[in-house]
Amino acid sequence: MGKPAGVSVPTFDKMMWPALRALKESGDSASNQELLDRVIQIMALPEDVLAVPHRDGPTTEVAYRLAWARTYLKKVGALDNSTRGVWSITAEGRKLTEAEVAAIPAKVRAHEASSTGSPAEADHEVEAEEGWKDNLLKTLKTMPAAGFERLAQRILRESGFVKVEVTGKSGDDGIDGIGVLRLTLISFQVFFQCKRYKDIVGPETIRDFRGAMVGRTDKGLVITTGRFTDKAKREASRDGAPPVELIDGEQLCDLLKVLKLGVKTELVEQVSVESEFFAGI
Repeated sequence: MGKPAGVSVPTFDKMMWPALRALKESGDSASNQELLDRVIQIMALPEDVLAVPHRDGPTTEVAYRLAWARTYLKKVGALDNSTRGVWSITAEGRKLTEAEVAAIPAKVRAHEASSTGSPAEADHEVEAEEGWKDNLLKTLKTMPAAGFERLAQRILRESGFVKVEVTGKSGDDGIDGIGVLRLTLISFQVFFQCKRYKDIVGPETIRDFRGAMVGRTDKGLVITTGRFTDKAKREASRDGAPPVELIDGEQLCDLLKVLKLGVKTELVEQVSVESEFFAGI
């Protein structure tokens, strides 16, 4: 599925200044999703732009280009990120002007071309991040429906849910299972739906699912391999209605990585020689 005719997605260099603004407005730090949501608000991006997918992968083109923007900002020391995926603005980043930010892409590319003679390393970092998610999403989308439901069951159990059951009932208005999330002193029942959507999930899915929850529970969770539209996200958190938590394809990939379910992270050992040690003998 490509970009619809007439839809113009902002280039990553146009998203760098809004990204810095978003972090400042978020108290100097934000998760990937929080940063994306704030940038979308700052740039007032319309629904048709937000719906453009990046290739056939788990992310939208907007999210993909924001990843480029983050990476280039990190290259010049304007941003930092933790192992938990939280981005923060540095003292150097807070001092940058809009004009200085606009000059960053050329600065990064010139530096990397002179030092390595290869394509921009920043581009490769983003491509590498997307690559494993692309492969994982392709695997998830080819799983049998029952297998995907069992995977959702395992994810909930590994995340602290108990009494997780896959209902397997047809005609149950999209409710695929029930679990109990137990906190220290309280617990509550959660209904969940897990669907292997290829593309976007709209607000009608959220409304139908919430309708099935009425009178049975106040907590709902929708897990998908696709992407939620902005309208679907607003519907999920609409005032006066039971909230529905959303996990899209990209978040699902990250969750499986954190839980180490079918995703293995290998650390490469780097060996260096400390000349000072030998000189001091």
